[in-house]
Amino acid sequence: MKQKVALVLSSGGAKGLAHIGVIEELEKQGFEISSISGSSIGSVYGGLYAMGKLPEYTKWVTTLDKLSIWDLMDFTISSNGLLKGEKVFSKMKTFIPDMLIENMNIPFTAVATDILNKKEVLFTSGSYYKAIRASVAIPTIITPVKFEDTFLVDGGVLNPVPIDYVKRINGDILVVVNLYGEKDNVIKNPIIKESDSQTFAYLNGFFKSISKLISSGDKSSLGYFSLITATTSAMVNELAKHAIEKYQPDIVINIPHNSSNTFDFDKANKLIELGRKAAKKEIFNYLNSNK
Repeated sequence: MKQKVALVLSSGGAKGLAHIGVIEELEKQGFEISSISGSSIGSVYGGLYAMGKLPEYTKWVTTLDKLSIWDLMDFTISSNGLLKGEKVFSKMKTFIPDMLIENMNIPFTAVATDILNKKEVLFTSGSYYKAIRASVAIPTIITPVKFEDTFLVDGGVLNPVPIDYVKRINGDILVVVNLYGEKDNVIKNPIIKESDSQTFAYLNGFFKSISKLISSGDKSSLGYFSLITATTSAMVNELAKHAIEKYQPDIVINIPHNSSNTFDFDKANKLIELGRKAAKKEIFNYLNSNK
């Protein structure tokens, strides 16, 4: 019998592409994922896996370049965020139809944050796309979602590593993919240059400024969004660390927090491979320690 795994996928922007590599390596090593929970980008990939559509998504995302990604960004003039966050999901719906969470192959939980009442909201039923749209609503970047009498934002705000909401069964092991791992000094994020004509020549001054701010997260700038990003990052890192310390997972797969910027989905192949290698190392350590 295959070892069953309760898998938890953290929030963390484009670094979440590493989740795909982890899932692929777990299956390759003979593990069976029996339940899954995720916050933000973790909910996107967790749900895709639970409905059996992760290969279709992977095939698509690995073809994207920077220009394709900017074409999927629906900028809006709003005091609540820079992006509407609808265009990318509309594109996904053309090759991955919506599904009710309760009809998925394995139990799946997506986590969002009720920002007015300061509490978590769990999606264990209903539309997959409605659940993930709420879960990925990064404050100040992607507009919040109106839900009943409140507004929902990114699940990572209160629970970036939702270990407490993954369904457990007898005999399973708990595996956590943490996208807030220690910085890797070998990894260097490229600086976006204004002279990159292939990607940015068509953007006007406003879009150029916004793209640099979001993509580079330049901490030397005291720009509003950079400050918010840095502050939120520090808070989420601590929440992730405390959750892992509290629940003591059987396997923790740490992905360096500097592996990519928030919207670096053009690095899909590299980030998937990063996840695969990190998973292989930790699975090896786990198996050796349990001989």
